[in-house]
Amino acid sequence: MRKRVLLVEDHPDTSDIIQRELSFVGYDVLIAENGLQAVAFAAHLLPDAIVMDMKLPKLNGHEATMRIRENPKTASIPILAATALTGPGEREKCLAAGCNDYLAKPFTYRELDQALRKLLEQANAPKEKVSETVETKVGSGSERS
Repeated sequence: MRKRVLLVEDHPDTSDIIQRELSFVGYDVLIAENGLQAVAFAAHLLPDAIVMDMKLPKLNGHEATMRIRENPKTASIPILAATALTGPGEREKCLAAGCNDYLAKPFTYRELDQALRKLLEQANAPKEKVSETVETKVGSGSERS
């Protein structure tokens, strides 16, 4: 099944290129043109991942990411910051806002695909159940009287 990616990008030419690249490597792409749309589309469409530009109209990518993280329905959706903001501390700002990873523009479609696959694998990795781990450790030890 093809994964659905919400692409949040306000420049039509960039959006078109990234959409074609993502479609080429097997993703269904939904597009939001600003931060407010990103928050609304994420909650309504529940994509498998989000590629978020940081310099957006109406609501910047940092704030949009924070709002997406505040909503229990969307809090666990992997978010990749894809931005031309490359100055000192920019990566850290994106991660602090709630992005899972950071990719500086310009990037190749291979770099984008690789970053998305990594995020999707991490999101879908089996979570170890704490209760099973505790039961195994408690039940397997030798008992002393």
